[in-house]
Amino acid sequence: MSELVTGEAVALELRPAKLPSRALAVLLDLVVAVVAYVVVMMVLAVSTASLDEAAQLALSIAAFLLVLVGGPIAVETLSHGRSLGKLAFGLRVVRDDGGPIRFRHALVRGAIGVVEILMTFGVVACMASLVSARGRRLGDVFAGTLVVRERIPAGRAGFVPPPPPWLAGRFAGLDLSAVPDGLWLAVRQYLTRMQQLDPQVSADMAQRLAADLAGRTGTPVPGDLPPAAFLAAVVHERQSREARQAFGRSGGMPSGGFAAPVAGPAVQPAAPSAVPPWAQPPAPQLPQPPLAPSPAPSREESRADRPATGFAPPA
Repeated sequence: MSELVTGEAVALELRPAKLPSRALAVLLDLVVAVVAYVVVMMVLAVSTASLDEAAQLALSIAAFLLVLVGGPIAVETLSHGRSLGKLAFGLRVVRDDGGPIRFRHALVRGAIGVVEILMTFGVVACMASLVSARGRRLGDVFAGTLVVRERIPAGRAGFVPPPPPWLAGRFAGLDLSAVPDGLWLAVRQYLTRMQQLDPQVSADMAQRLAADLAGRTGTPVPGDLPPAAFLAAVVHERQSREARQAFGRSGGMPSGGFAAPVAGPAVQPAAPSAVPPWAQPPAPQLPQPPLAPSPAPSREESRADRPATGFAPPA
């Protein structure tokens, strides 16, 4: 387990990839790159048979740099850190602050990878990963990147508090296409640990994340909502859209994002401590029924309850 420290000195959890999964991902990427390089060389051998040896050697070097060096750099840049091997094993390259990588990060990783992976057959990369506390190779150290695991077992994933019920469907028309994956990661990490933070730090983080999310979506934060409630509602809306896209509307989920109740075993309600304070509606005040007047005691009962005084009433 690694930690990402934000500007508010709050540690967010990252799960660095271990050496076996990284090695398998790199091996798969190398197999694909070598196959592509062989195909390109066969095409060049047929099309440049009439050229002299110097021209053929120059084209061979250019093909090597283009396919085995430029190819991985382009793939990581366009996919934001997800190559074919990393996608197959649930890995991703991110910056040290958890955000997606850019071209300069992929360029440094690819340039140093020529030395520590291709020229040394991965020996230098394996030794650097074993020495590093977060399993980073030399390319990650110089580029300021980290390979993390995207696929987390359901039992180990943090609990994201649900939004208040009255916010269901309020952000159904929100455009979430411009929100980067790094911001989603930061919002989810905050929501899973908001109860463990200092109240002032939690409020500042929620306000900053809500402002960033509002800037990406083009919709300001509603004035009647706390920033944490806005974050939880938008994350729930994104999850609802992904569920509808994966299972379709015919799978029993209405357009609002909440699943219709179905018959089944009774589910125990969650503990009250798991629900944040802003998601708990106030307890309804039930009207108290008027007190019925007590019936007047009969004459015989009043006589029986009255203490004896030695005085006998007249008959």
